[in-house]
Amino acid sequence: MSASVVVIGAGVSGLTTAVCLAESGMDVRVDTDRPPSATTSAAAGAMWDPYLAEPRDLVERWSRVTLSELTELSTDAGTGIRLLEGTQESRVPCDLPTWGGMVEARMCPPDDLRDGFVSGWRYRAPLVDMPRYLQYLVDRLAKAGGYVREHHYATLDDAMGAAPVVVNCTGAGARDLAADAAVEAVRGQLVVVENPGIRAFFTDDTPGAEELTYIYPHSDVVVLGGTSDRGNWDFGPDAAEAEAIIRRCAAVEPSLAGARVVEHRVGLRPVRSRVRLTDEWHQGTLLMHNYGHGGAGLTLSWGCAREVADRISTALRSHP
Repeated sequence: MSASVVVIGAGVSGLTTAVCLAESGMDVRVDTDRPPSATTSAAAGAMWDPYLAEPRDLVERWSRVTLSELTELSTDAGTGIRLLEGTQESRVPCDLPTWGGMVEARMCPPDDLRDGFVSGWRYRAPLVDMPRYLQYLVDRLAKAGGYVREHHYATLDDAMGAAPVVVNCTGAGARDLAADAAVEAVRGQLVVVENPGIRAFFTDDTPGAEELTYIYPHSDVVVLGGTSDRGNWDFGPDAAEAEAIIRRCAAVEPSLAGARVVEHRVGLRPVRSRVRLTDEWHQGTLLMHNYGHGGAGLTLSWGCAREVADRISTALRSHP
């Protein structure tokens, strides 16, 4: 089946972009070498959280757009999105983050902090059950007339001609597909355990911390993190790392000690010095790039997708 737009990649960036394009009236196909359930996005925790990324002014705008979209979607239980309150805390003194105003974050009084933490802030933000949310996006795409197929492209040249417009949302895969040496994989491992009754999220936001510690509760399970192994492309879970993750999280939330492990997840964050959201004409095809979001793929997803749709519309008007 032909399409006017082919989106390469079925993670949260690719699917969100495809939904925006399909709902704008375009015929959209998502080509992916792995199904949405096997992408890095499916392995994520995941919360709206504006990680440090460049360009900062655009990241703030994209984050704000996504926050609005996810907040609206949280009213539909089928999306897997809930608005949840919790804290980010630090073992050294820290000021409220610059994005705190978007979620009405407020500094925690000393009595509200976990043992060993000296500053922190409390706020309410979207927490997302990613496997469920990705399926929601697939279903929403289908409702708009788009679809997903499994197909592998070795290079972007292979994709030229697949449609008048091609959008590259391949994440860490862009290192090979787009021959972009600026993309680096940062491996993240998570452990999913049965929820012993935790209802608030927690993130250790200590600057320069060597290890990641976060606790994201869903209804029946809790996602525990994590790791940040730069340059590690291994998708296999590491037993020692899993034990260390559980140990760190249980030190913060003792009720997690002994919780039954349900699942191990591993994903490759597509880290780049700057998010790449650009458009160019390549072999007569309009080629858009939308990747390099690092650990903020969810947080930037709707903002970037809306901008991709706007840029495609503008480019096609000026280059019929």
